[in-house]
Amino acid sequence: MDHLLVERARKGDRDAFASLVHQVSGSLFAVAFRILRDSGLAEDALQNALVTAWRQLPHLRDHDRFEAWIHRVLVNACYAESRRKKAFATNIHVLDSSSSSTPDASRELADRDELERAFRKVPLDQRAVFVLHHYLGYPLVEVAETLGIPAGTARSRLHYATRSLRSAMLAGGATSNEEARLA
Repeated sequence: MDHLLVERARKGDRDAFASLVHQVSGSLFAVAFRILRDSGLAEDALQNALVTAWRQLPHLRDHDRFEAWIHRVLVNACYAESRRKKAFATNIHVLDSSSSSTPDASRELADRDELERAFRKVPLDQRAVFVLHHYLGYPLVEVAETLGIPAGTARSRLHYATRSLRSAMLAGGATSNEEARLA
């Protein structure tokens, strides 16, 4: 991240802030989507985070921590957006049944759908730690600093998120196996 750009943006330079946003917006949207699991909610959270970042940027003390700081602002916006929209809307995708699909493609789709359902069951605070650690590759200490939580809490949330995903995937697999046996 360009330190001069961050400094110019801190002093109110809109063009510098726009350049910073251009550099990080794709990554921020991806993180918001992975936390919220809904593109509309992710867009709203990103927009709110950018407005908050613009307003709070003059208070940023360490230019080197801009990316971690903006991710923290984003995660807080995701939490707020989730509270605002408690119930997630169900996404229904209609598949074209006339086209032939290979068993591998249909299995991949089923696996992805099962993973999506499992991930939605993970609490938001655990999802945030999971995404920052596994998607962005942040070490747990940096995840903790970014979220403003103790390192032990970050480790615990990651553990419980992983355990929840594993049990949901195993439960989903058991249900599929039972359905196949009954059919």
